[in-house]
Amino acid sequence: MRDSAFSLRRRLLSFVLASILLAATALGVTAYRSALRDADATFDLHLQQMAHSLRGGVPLGLGFDDGDDGREGFDLFVQIWGPDGTPMFRSARSALPPRAVLGFSDAQVEGRRFRVYSLQTPLQTVQIAQDMDAREARARAIALRATLPMALMAPLLMLAVGWIITRSLAPVERMRRNVAQRADDDLSPLPEQGLPLEVRPLVRELNLLFHRVGSAFEAQKNFVADAAHELRSPLTALKLQAQGLRRAGNDEASREAAIARLQSGIERAIHLVGQLLLLARQESGESSGAAATGPVPLEQVVAQCVATALPQAQARGIDLGVAQADSASVQGDAAALRILLDNLVSNAIKYAPANGQVDVSLHANDGAPVLCVEDNGPGIPEAERERAFDRFYRLAESNGFAEGSGLGLAIVRTIARQHGAQVQLDSSPRLGGLRATVRFPGMEGLRPA
Repeated sequence: MRDSAFSLRRRLLSFVLASILLAATALGVTAYRSALRDADATFDLHLQQMAHSLRGGVPLGLGFDDGDDGREGFDLFVQIWGPDGTPMFRSARSALPPRAVLGFSDAQVEGRRFRVYSLQTPLQTVQIAQDMDAREARARAIALRATLPMALMAPLLMLAVGWIITRSLAPVERMRRNVAQRADDDLSPLPEQGLPLEVRPLVRELNLLFHRVGSAFEAQKNFVADAAHELRSPLTALKLQAQGLRRAGNDEASREAAIARLQSGIERAIHLVGQLLLLARQESGESSGAAATGPVPLEQVVAQCVATALPQAQARGIDLGVAQADSASVQGDAAALRILLDNLVSNAIKYAPANGQVDVSLHANDGAPVLCVEDNGPGIPEAERERAFDRFYRLAESNGFAEGSGLGLAIVRTIARQHGAQVQLDSSPRLGGLRATVRFPGMEGLRPA
């Protein structure tokens, strides 16, 4: 596959310098041709003026003869005839046509080209000619002198443009060196000072990316630390329970009790690991800015979660039901919202007394969907409701709370934040226990019942 990478500096230099070179060439060619035309017109005017000056005869001291070195003094040749055609003057070694064509004409005599101007007066006919080779050589010299400034300025302009482009891209190069010299764990924001306006949006996006990556790393470190801390106790308990099973020997009753304790410990460890992984995934999604995937009908989420939790509720004789279920949708991740409600319902069933009651409701409050899970359990003291969202915070079992992993409400809050929702714990005025309320933002997607 062809590599599409390129150097911005080289591309700018190539395009700009090529443009300058092409422009300089075009201007030089234009100036050269214009100078040739101007020189040709000037030489014609010179011939015409010389012919008019000779109407009264050849002035004394004006030499048109060839020099000793064989070159004409002015590259001009003159013939003058009287009114009857009698030759009155002729340049030495001149080979002009014997007949004059009035006005301007071109002639070729003995292989030499001439530009000729003839003028007739009542007293004489004047014919003056110029060697075309010498004339063109002089015209080219004049034209070259006209293009010389452009030929000198083009390289200087190219050097100046190259320097300006290099200086303009210097901040980008400094930023590249800054990133290249950073340590692996250095995710601090890149400075924007001194950068071009076109580059600053890219730097801002890089800084946002650094922030998200840093948050993900922090979540990973927290997960590893939490997992190491929280798994130590259940694994130690499993070890002790395995030793108790070994000590039970042939006592069937003791052996069965030890096996039951071991199985319970294994289930708790499995549940704890599952909750840790779930929390890590949700926090990773939150830190990476995972966007909502689409509209989610909350009434369907309520129905699915209640149906899933019914066996757990029936095992404890708890009356689990839906008190109210309006039709409402939110933008979000359906699987994450099911996890949120599953944790709330599972906690309510766990902490409600045997043969108790748990109700789930969905309604609209000021145009925003609101989920509520209520139970008739002991509730949570008001002073501890905010701390209940902390990871691994467990309420005392002596207060009537079942033992758990301490991650359920932390997961609920993480998912709620991903969806812009707020979670609140208070007392249920109807059932007397705990009421967990999730308020989603806005009224987008709300449908009438």
